[in-house]
Amino acid sequence: AIGRAIVQTGAWVIEDTTPLPAELEAFLAAGEPPLFVGFGSMPATPEVARAWVEAARAAGRRVLVSRGWAELDVVDGAADALVIGDVAHDRLFPRVAAVVHHGGAGTTATAARAGVPQVIAPMFSDQPYWASRVVALGVGVATSQAATNLVDVLAEALDPETAATARALAEQVGNDGAATAARRLETLSGG
Repeated sequence: AIGRAIVQTGAWVIEDTTPLPAELEAFLAAGEPPLFVGFGSMPATPEVARAWVEAARAAGRRVLVSRGWAELDVVDGAADALVIGDVAHDRLFPRVAAVVHHGGAGTTATAARAGVPQVIAPMFSDQPYWASRVVALGVGVATSQAATNLVDVLAEALDPETAATARALAEQVGNDGAATAARRLETLSGG
């Protein structure tokens, strides 16, 4: 009997309605979807970020680098790359080709809801777990902060099959968990 009382609602997400900065909007409008590179609150080094910029360029991709807590500022002023501050990931991620990140639970979930491939370079804690889940689901690639084959890693992540699988996952996880919970509570209360 208790099994019927348990309802998996899905994620309870509060959408960030903050508009993207004008400079970022202009960059997004100026070409193909770029690669997003960001390590959030992790202590990523400028060398690691620079390596991702070079790999994106070698793969023929434009790139966004999120400053994050490490204050990454590795872009050389070329038109194919832009450094950005904090932005609403749920607004940005659907507009990028792939998300390269540290594997934090929030970033992983936001990229999954956006339906874009992921490249996770985990650093510690639960990040290796999220990297393994992304790989197991077929929606991305796991690598290391010290990897040197980044162009190959990007090619694998940007493979059309990976992208299609990421889009399919987004359809599965894109439900409104809070609305599902509210409906269930109304049912239980007789409302």
